[in-house]
Amino acid sequence: MTERPPAPTGRVFCFGPFRLLAQQQLLLDGEAPVRLGSRAIEVLCALVESPGTLVTKRDLMARAWHGTVVEQSNLKVTIAALRRALGDGRPGHRYIANISGLGYRFVAPVQRIDADGRDGPRSNGLPQCATRLVGRAEVISALVRSLPERRMVTITGAGGIGKTSVALAVVSELAEDHQGGAHVVDLAPLADPRFLPMAVANALGIAIYGEDPAEALVSALRQRRGVLVLDGCEHVLDAAAALVDRIVAGAPDVLVLATTREPLRIRGETVHRLAPLPVPVPHAQLTAAEALAFPAVELFVRRAAACLDGFGLSDADAPIVAGICERLDGIALAIELAATRVEAFTLRELSLLLEDRLRLLGLEQRGVAPRHRSLAAALAWSHDLLAPNDRMALRRVAVFAGSFTLASATALAGGDCDMVAAMESLTAKSLVCADVRGSEVRYRLLDTTRAFAAQKLQDSGEAHDLHRRHAEHLVDVLTRVEREARHQHSADWVAAHGHRVDDVRGALAWAFSPAGDARLGIALTVCAIPLWTQLSLLDECRDSTERALAIGTGQSLLAVRDRMRLGAALAQATLYTRGPRPETDALWKDALRDADDSGDASFQLRTLWGLSVYLVFAGQYHAALGYLRRLRIAARRHGDAADRLGAERLIATNLHYFGRQGSARARLDKVLQAGADPVQHADISRFQFDQRVVARGTMASVLWLQGLAEQALHIAHEAVESAQAASHPVSLCNALGHTAIPIALYTGDLAAADALMQRLRAHLRQHALNVWCMLSHCLQGMIGIERGDGSCVDELASLLGKLRASGYGLRQSFYGVALARGQALAGRHGEALVTLDNALALCEQTAERWFLPEVLRIKGELLRQDGSPATRAEAQQLFRQSMGMARRQGALALELRATLSLAELLAGCDRTDEAAGLVDAIRSRFTEGHRTADLKRAARLAADLHEAAPRAGRIGCG
Repeated sequence: MTERPPAPTGRVFCFGPFRLLAQQQLLLDGEAPVRLGSRAIEVLCALVESPGTLVTKRDLMARAWHGTVVEQSNLKVTIAALRRALGDGRPGHRYIANISGLGYRFVAPVQRIDADGRDGPRSNGLPQCATRLVGRAEVISALVRSLPERRMVTITGAGGIGKTSVALAVVSELAEDHQGGAHVVDLAPLADPRFLPMAVANALGIAIYGEDPAEALVSALRQRRGVLVLDGCEHVLDAAAALVDRIVAGAPDVLVLATTREPLRIRGETVHRLAPLPVPVPHAQLTAAEALAFPAVELFVRRAAACLDGFGLSDADAPIVAGICERLDGIALAIELAATRVEAFTLRELSLLLEDRLRLLGLEQRGVAPRHRSLAAALAWSHDLLAPNDRMALRRVAVFAGSFTLASATALAGGDCDMVAAMESLTAKSLVCADVRGSEVRYRLLDTTRAFAAQKLQDSGEAHDLHRRHAEHLVDVLTRVEREARHQHSADWVAAHGHRVDDVRGALAWAFSPAGDARLGIALTVCAIPLWTQLSLLDECRDSTERALAIGTGQSLLAVRDRMRLGAALAQATLYTRGPRPETDALWKDALRDADDSGDASFQLRTLWGLSVYLVFAGQYHAALGYLRRLRIAARRHGDAADRLGAERLIATNLHYFGRQGSARARLDKVLQAGADPVQHADISRFQFDQRVVARGTMASVLWLQGLAEQALHIAHEAVESAQAASHPVSLCNALGHTAIPIALYTGDLAAADALMQRLRAHLRQHALNVWCMLSHCLQGMIGIERGDGSCVDELASLLGKLRASGYGLRQSFYGVALARGQALAGRHGEALVTLDNALALCEQTAERWFLPEVLRIKGELLRQDGSPATRAEAQQLFRQSMGMARRQGALALELRATLSLAELLAGCDRTDEAAGLVDAIRSRFTEGHRTADLKRAARLAADLHEAAPRAGRIGCG
């Protein structure tokens, strides 16, 4: 006969099937003692006394081997023995987690009770969490403060978001301050709401009798104090509301905390809607420290570490975990379920697996209430409580991949579904999220809810019809909102319609699937072009239009107008993602030919515009000018004011690169003075950029060349801020990369160039624009060269080679000068001269003249360093040639640079009077910009020359 264990005295800790009698140094498995040494018992006591808390190795050794010096290996052996005794690691058994290099944590739920069976002060009769809650401290503190004041608080939120855990944490803190303690009533098992009062009374240990059980319960509570938690009220909502209302009215010293998917809607109720855990935006540069500052990531890492010894978050893995948490909408249960799978999959594999939301819905955890076991269980619990109309609405709105409006939901509803009533009900039940911040309410489903509802839609047999109606609705909406783009600011348009891009992706995936409708997919692709353009989703635009063209051509589904629009969009997207390649030229010319043949005047304007922009980017300025003349004529005949001003802007850009700065400025003045109407609205879908941003950018470059540096800096700043306000990524790239950063370099403000460069690089981390990424690296190399660092020369040369290979010919003289200066800085003068000669040849070939004076000057500087009379004479000739060309172009800033180079050469030949006269003359023509690097250099040189002039002779310099 088995000997009964001794009666417990002192503290008792219960976890799993075990009881630990601390004072008797005894561990029981059920009723059977577990054989453990005294030191193992001490280690176990230390761990269970602080469940979920890290206990360091030092603390454990000090307690178990008090006053004895031992190796850490003793602790490892003892922990291993404990794990064997507890069966740690078997399915459903997880007790001790190793925190690599630090210590250990007890990760199973622990209940502490007194020897007489009463709950001790740490447990208060409440279930204990295995580990501390993450990211809920502020919420818990707020509820701890508000519940005693309000007396009745309801925590609402989506399934799995953590309502029960928060409620338990709140009452754990409040219980000690209320003599009656705290009592949690799990209502999930209650099938019949009529028995609710009896269920509550039974949980409280109260016997109630009489015809009105609720009144008997309230009467029994009237003389009590404490906190009552009703957990999971949604399936008995009306009965719970009625009972709580009576308790609050009849038992003034009882506080009530309820958890439910929707409010009880009773008098005096305070509703706290529990939000998802904050999640970082995943990006490649996200560090582990940055990611762990977000509770969703911290929760994932803590749960993963509890499952896998030694798990830690590295910088390389931080973006992956952030992506997982984002995909899981910050829902605590979903994150915990995913984190438990790190034992079986790598993080990258887990991320890919979780793209299948149905797979996530099936993940389960043991040892919890059925509705908390999996997301599928939590959602099924809510779904089964819905009215038929709400179920129908939930599965039908599952076709929306992103947020949606009530109007869109109603358009899909069909005549048998009241979507207005359903949205109100589903939002109240936390199955649909509502964003009320804009001019109209936007609804959305959490991804996991959408996956659940989508499966219900598939099971209903309605999926095919709903997907078709969804695609047709998007065609109708996008056709209408494209017209709005001409009368609405870009940022406002994006704010109103940018969310539709997720739906477009989902609808196109269905349309081009075997069960879909390719003709409808082509129509939707055409209608989505303005959306992709406004959002600068150019890779997506390129891939989607390319697919539509291929399928439409192969199946003879393309109308002429669709072919024109798809070809033009593909050409435009290819230009900004892969460069101005020859196939881009062919696409634009095919689109123009179709426009000419069909007599479509509006599309003639669009294709002439696109072809001209392509040729400018390719550096084919003369060819562009021919199409620009056609564009100007067509705009005057058939276009609106925006078309006419847009043509003037592009002609001005071409004139700027030709070196005709005066003519360029006159046209830009006309564009910018046109005011807010009509170009304020940008119409990016027509013009590819925000027109005022690009006009300001070109004007800033012209002003700097004309010697008006302060005005140039001011308008460059305006261009950047306007692009930011327009919410158009490509326009911001242009404002930073073609305007603000170059002008900071021109004026010698390297600190400003660095700051702007960081802004551009951060912007490009969010928007994958390949050509701009290469240009940003070129600009970074140029900043390094200006600082005297020649180490980036080879990378810069490689990047410029790749740009030229892609067909990119814009501003090649600008980049060529930078490369040559870097090569000279690295002592590679021969290579630098070859680079400059290539730049000169390219300028001759393309007629790019705007930076040609600087190419000539830098070549002269390299020759001057040779020191021989012949090369000095050639250098002087190049400087004078540069001065003359800059003067004819109206480029005072470049004329200054050439003049200073010539003056320094003359001064070296003892012609200081002549040199001083040249410097004085050029300085007198400047009215501003005296703090720029070039004018500071001019002032220093003038002072040196005037000081040296009385002592100098005249030996000539050729």
